[in-house]
Amino acid sequence: MRSDNVKKGPERTPNRSLFYALGYTDEELERPLIGVVSAYSEIVPGHMHLDKVAQAAKDGVRLAGGTPVLVPAIGVCDGIAMGHKGMKYSLPSRELICDSIETMAQAHCFDGLVLVPNCDKIVPAMLMAAARLNIPSIVVSGGPMLAGRQGKRKVSLSQMFEAVGGFKAGLIDQETLDDYTQHTCPGCGSCAGMYTANSMNCLSEAIGMALPGNGTIPAVYAARLQLAKHAGMQVMELLRRGITPLQILTREALLNGVAGAMATGSSTNLVLHLLAIAHEAGVELTLDDFDRISREVPFVCNLQPSGKYPIVSMDACGGIPAVLKNVEPKLHRDVMTVAGKTLGQMLDAVEPVENDVIRTMEHPQKPEGGIAVLCGSLAPDGAVVKQSGVKPSMYRFSGRARVFNSMEEADAAVSAGTIEKGTVLVIRYEGPKGGPGMREMLSTTALIMGRGMDEDCALVTDGRFSGATHGPCIGHISPEAAAGGPIALVEDGDEIFIDIAARRLELKVSPEELERRRAVWKPLVKPRGPALAKYAAHVSSADRGAIIELENSACQ
Repeated sequence: MRSDNVKKGPERTPNRSLFYALGYTDEELERPLIGVVSAYSEIVPGHMHLDKVAQAAKDGVRLAGGTPVLVPAIGVCDGIAMGHKGMKYSLPSRELICDSIETMAQAHCFDGLVLVPNCDKIVPAMLMAAARLNIPSIVVSGGPMLAGRQGKRKVSLSQMFEAVGGFKAGLIDQETLDDYTQHTCPGCGSCAGMYTANSMNCLSEAIGMALPGNGTIPAVYAARLQLAKHAGMQVMELLRRGITPLQILTREALLNGVAGAMATGSSTNLVLHLLAIAHEAGVELTLDDFDRISREVPFVCNLQPSGKYPIVSMDACGGIPAVLKNVEPKLHRDVMTVAGKTLGQMLDAVEPVENDVIRTMEHPQKPEGGIAVLCGSLAPDGAVVKQSGVKPSMYRFSGRARVFNSMEEADAAVSAGTIEKGTVLVIRYEGPKGGPGMREMLSTTALIMGRGMDEDCALVTDGRFSGATHGPCIGHISPEAAAGGPIALVEDGDEIFIDIAARRLELKVSPEELERRRAVWKPLVKPRGPALAKYAAHVSSADRGAIIELENSACQ
């Protein structure tokens, strides 16, 4: 066992004495040491109950003959960080979490890991760490929040943000806004729609790194704790059988993850994160794979924010196994999962479903997948849009640019009512390097949606969007402005043409004029502290997953 390096032999008696100082017994030290990495905190609603989930996972490890060792992980609440400078730290926290798990697992020679995340950056960070370390690992998340309410209708966080736009436009009053505020988020769990957190927790199932139910069992259900106990027990089985993450995270498995994302209408952030997971796993995955699968796998789930229902409705209909069963012809069945079975073996026990929540490939919500990849003169290396949340009238749009060098500038213009119909808002210098940190633009998109302008204007950015975003919002434009991409050269009044069906995003300015502008262009460098400066110095472009690029980074 790896842990023998800190437990066995006369040379390790000093190390062993420190385990005794912690209260461990000889019996516990004879067993494998399993790191239980918990992102519990008192600042993230999705994580406020992870102490209980982690304890259940520890109980499972003990039941199966292991010794659990609880260690912490940080986590940013994207909702609380949204709309201000705090969001600059959200995406960079992914790399901090991944590095910290590597540090703890390597320094203490854990034999395996139970990873207990729930929200946006924490889930991919833990999957990245699992791939990097390649020791038996399993993910068990905290589960989704129940839907909130406004009056008699069920709502989730996207409607809360949009209510701000409605209030500023005079469409709702203070009393209604207060009702949203008090009742949108009823308690613990990841926000109730198919936003980034739930997208990533569902992805963990689809790629085989979590047990069935991980993405959809509500946070408050007893079944969530039972799942955590089973995860703790199952990591011991993975250890016994020598099944490690790199045996699971193959190219075929990651392509299954793309297919699942297209079927569910997942967050565009999933593109960034899955590319980063692939990088850690040493698997080739590109935007071309997302585009190809988007055309092959239809959007079958009627989930918020693109559709009608909160995530708990999908759980009641069979969850991710039911979704994967309905798109099974497009999946690779022979991939291994943490359940110790192939995906095909698991799906053989699942019955197909068809209802208003989960439809079939033959009768989908929309004929193509939830995410589309666009290219063109404005985004030579690609951009992404959640096409499942775009109204058909906006699949093809041409408008005049209104350029902003920060999210705050754009928010002020929308709030002031100065955005005219036919405008394409351009928000730049918000990319991985330029932000730095690649902020989400939910405040801007929610203001637009709340004002009912989602068929009047579009938004393009080298930043990114919350999973709660819907509407004609195109992000991840690469190259970003800070790297000298064409988005840096856009001027007010330029024509921008969007054609989602044709996967095009074009800046209607001649090459000669762009070269003239480039000759006098100077990049805008925004203020940044040490943490963001280090991130900006090493982060890649969005089309490569905003990964940190370092030489000789393989984990030994």
